[in-house]
Amino acid sequence: MKNSTMKASRMIIISLDAAGEPDLAYIKEMPNFRRFFERAALCPHVESVYPSLTYPAHAAIVTGCRPKTTGIVNNLRFQPWRKKPDWFWQRRFIKRTTIYDEAAKKGMKTAAFLWPVTGRAGISWNLPEVWANHFWENQVTVSFANGTPSFQLDLYRRFGKMLDGVRQPNLDNFVQSSFLYSMKKYQPDLALVHWTDVDTNRHDYGVSSPEAMEAFCRHDRRLGEVFQLLEEMGWEEDTDLVLLGDHYQMDTNRIAYPNYYLKKLGWLEPGTNGIRRWQVLGRESGGSCNIYVKDERRIPVVRRFLESWKARPDSPVEEIFDREEAAAMGADPRAAFVLEAKEGWYFQNGLECASEAVNREKNPDHHLGNHGFHPKRDGYQTFFAGAGPDFIAGARKNDMKLIDEGPTLARILGVKLTGSEGQAALELLAD
Repeated sequence: MKNSTMKASRMIIISLDAAGEPDLAYIKEMPNFRRFFERAALCPHVESVYPSLTYPAHAAIVTGCRPKTTGIVNNLRFQPWRKKPDWFWQRRFIKRTTIYDEAAKKGMKTAAFLWPVTGRAGISWNLPEVWANHFWENQVTVSFANGTPSFQLDLYRRFGKMLDGVRQPNLDNFVQSSFLYSMKKYQPDLALVHWTDVDTNRHDYGVSSPEAMEAFCRHDRRLGEVFQLLEEMGWEEDTDLVLLGDHYQMDTNRIAYPNYYLKKLGWLEPGTNGIRRWQVLGRESGGSCNIYVKDERRIPVVRRFLESWKARPDSPVEEIFDREEAAAMGADPRAAFVLEAKEGWYFQNGLECASEAVNREKNPDHHLGNHGFHPKRDGYQTFFAGAGPDFIAGARKNDMKLIDEGPTLARILGVKLTGSEGQAALELLAD
């Protein structure tokens, strides 16, 4: 198989956030996706990580490791005293090496465009995904503090007028313009690009909504612009183009609030902006929820409560995993339990009610689509595909795990991911 010391001249990895295996039939009918898949090596059935959230998933893609190993066990950091916790924005939180770290060690130039968990990473040209989260911050200062300042200044000057906060499609249009411009100007060896248009619209309108399908149409046009770039630069023959998803989504219509019950039981005390004190605490991950218990002696009584809640006819709880079961799946080993939501439900951290129906007119933060569910749920997988000199055109591998993608990409780049828990998908790679 492929010699691990060889690499293509260039690799572009595009993450299609919330794109899944069920989308393949639809997007393969679009002109630019069809052009790509006609010559791509493909695994249509990729099992994400648990919880199947954007930040744990993207950390897994670049490390080949599960959340409990990378330390990226949620999108949000564990800060219950804050109403709005910080996200795992910075590279320092990842406890393993990454493909972009190892590429840099080999002298390769790297670029990243809103790739999660890359704040303050050793990336040559870095536009990280990081948002102003405190009243004393603004978007420009936090971006510059976490990425490449002069590089970002140039991008904001040229394309900043496209932005409307994090609203779509403006955000992906900004990312796309920044990416295309930077590829021409800097010509990095490895570029990581994160498109979130589909994810946003699935959250807002549902998995199969017209809005989500229109977001795929925009992705198709963006992919066409990538092909045009490769043609203009004469890079078609020596560039590996990778399209992958991080997780899928499921339709949701009800929200459950585990902390409401934990407050009623006297196990936590609200503060002004967050949780003042707690003995038992829920931290949501969308379709799943971690339950933390400070005093291990309390675990049996917490288990009894959770099991009684699950047994109710109107319960949102599909499964209860204990610490050992959850850790075996790669989830946060600090959690005493992990709750998996029933179909149609997702979890949030609120305290004011036990549950409520999703109502976006009442609350635009409510989600009609969500992720974070167990990655083995039926119809919930994503995909991985690559086209270029290091992939076998038309090759197919039926099943992969998300943690297999890092070793696969590393092999192409000619680098090693020490401690990776995945296996390279050799069936997709050229000799």
